[in-house]
Amino acid sequence: MEIKQKKRDEIPNEFKWNLEDLYPTPEDWRKDVDSLPASIDEITAFQGKLTTGKALAECADIYFTTSEKTSRIYSYAMMKLHEDSNISASQGMSIIAESESTKFYAASSFIIPEILTHDEKTILDFINTTPELKIYEHFLKNLLREKAHIRSAEVEEVLANASEVGNSSSNIYDMLCSADMKFGKIQDAEDNTVEITHGNFITLMQSPDRRVRRDAFTTYYSVYQALENTIATMLSSSIKKDMFYAKARNYTNTLEAELSDSNIPRKVYEELIKTVHEYLPAMHRYTALRKKALKLDELHMYDVYTPLVEEADIKISYQEAKEKVAVGLVSLGDEYVSAMVKGMESGWIDVYENEGKESGAYALNAYGVHPYVLLNHEDTLSDMLTLAHEMGHAMHDYYTCENQPYVYGHPNIFLAEVASTVNETLLMEYMIKTTEDHKTRTYLLGEYLEQFRGTIYRQVMFAEFEMITHSMAEQGEPLTLETLKNVYRELNVKYYGPDMIIDEEIDLEWARIPHFYSAFYVYQYATGYSAALAFAKRIQMGGEKARDDYLGFLKAGGSDYAIEILKKAGVDMSTPEPVRAALQVFEELVGEMEKALI
Repeated sequence: MEIKQKKRDEIPNEFKWNLEDLYPTPEDWRKDVDSLPASIDEITAFQGKLTTGKALAECADIYFTTSEKTSRIYSYAMMKLHEDSNISASQGMSIIAESESTKFYAASSFIIPEILTHDEKTILDFINTTPELKIYEHFLKNLLREKAHIRSAEVEEVLANASEVGNSSSNIYDMLCSADMKFGKIQDAEDNTVEITHGNFITLMQSPDRRVRRDAFTTYYSVYQALENTIATMLSSSIKKDMFYAKARNYTNTLEAELSDSNIPRKVYEELIKTVHEYLPAMHRYTALRKKALKLDELHMYDVYTPLVEEADIKISYQEAKEKVAVGLVSLGDEYVSAMVKGMESGWIDVYENEGKESGAYALNAYGVHPYVLLNHEDTLSDMLTLAHEMGHAMHDYYTCENQPYVYGHPNIFLAEVASTVNETLLMEYMIKTTEDHKTRTYLLGEYLEQFRGTIYRQVMFAEFEMITHSMAEQGEPLTLETLKNVYRELNVKYYGPDMIIDEEIDLEWARIPHFYSAFYVYQYATGYSAALAFAKRIQMGGEKARDDYLGFLKAGGSDYAIEILKKAGVDMSTPEPVRAALQVFEELVGEMEKALI
């Protein structure tokens, strides 16, 4: 029997997100698109006139109102595309949305350079004497911090217009992977013919049948191998784009440029990698433990995802997943859980995979409406944790939008992975504590260890790969296919240790990671996980203050620098201590698992 991927219209509506909350029809979306030129004209009318606090406040109001509209236009178009990238109308909408966004940012690019023609004293005087500007105080002070990297109005306009070209590597990669690449078919453990997709690849890699894992692994990567030179060129081009923008904005290097927007010290990135290196022996113990638990003579990269305890075959339907997530997060309080449950039942979520749908999972902040969540649910424990994770993002967006104006309505990317991982951690620890069956509990311990491997060790390995490859390009070394493969292979050897066979296919794993087209993002999964673990421990210890501090963090949005928002809530990420504490938990879990498997 052949198991085929479903078409979009075969998915029941109850499992689809409700984009009508954003725009009732595509025609309504088109009306907003058509209204943009008039809004842009209102903004450009201020050019050369930002000479008073009042004029600055009026311009800012119109700019952020138009930015909200532009963001809504873009979000709707992207979600329509991500439902099914094979639909030409949706492809056209995404092209229009990106083009209109570029026009908006190009037309408004004069604002920041013009503000910064004033000295610091003048801008602070504007803030102190113009009540309407108080809402923009943090925004304006942050501009002063970034003044050395903001160019003239003419240069800013060129950079804004160039963004469409700059994003072409990422756009081509997305279209190649989502619409054009087909990964072939294999026989599953029941001898069904299964088409491999981005959505089911990890599920196949979790199969207790090693033949299925190996077949899925080699078949999947053979498609990337056939396109390896093309994808290497895409990634190299994307890195060159990062270098162009860093140089254009007077940054020393690409890492400094990417961290600057969040005001994150470079030492946070470097200390993260250094601290994880200190705990690589714990990772190597875990690799050896996996080899022993699976009773293998050789541990291969296609053995990484399968559960350590084969007997615990946990299937969790989507309905059960929602119920368990609500119960597992009860320590966050009635207010939080009630709002989350209402969201899960109110058209926030697109649940199941279909042909042409975007792979993976994400949450999207549609300010002024409600968050949206994309899933590719497969009824596994991992998918239940993904639901908790993405609802963490969604609730962060929900609380932010309820409590912050649009200017601060998007949490800084350094904060983005904290709330999602708090949810995952609380749910996992709840399940471990409440599960009495030894095999199931051991299974859960194994999955918890996998969270650490996947979220800290793996993401920091990715972060190190990005740092090495960007540094090589900045020093004039060509990023050829062989260079990228060799760098990635050496990192796998370092991180997984002597008990892992590094299969040649894994040399190309970087080719399937879309995050590499958003440079220096992935390290924040590890910092976010570490901060989340610190929050979770405080919340589990009880007390209204810990919960209130956490809700305060969720409500803060982007109203201050990320490091400061976390400090106010009781977690100091300017030091390596939260990362070290998280890795000590991992070390303890390895020890507990070693005892459980005796």
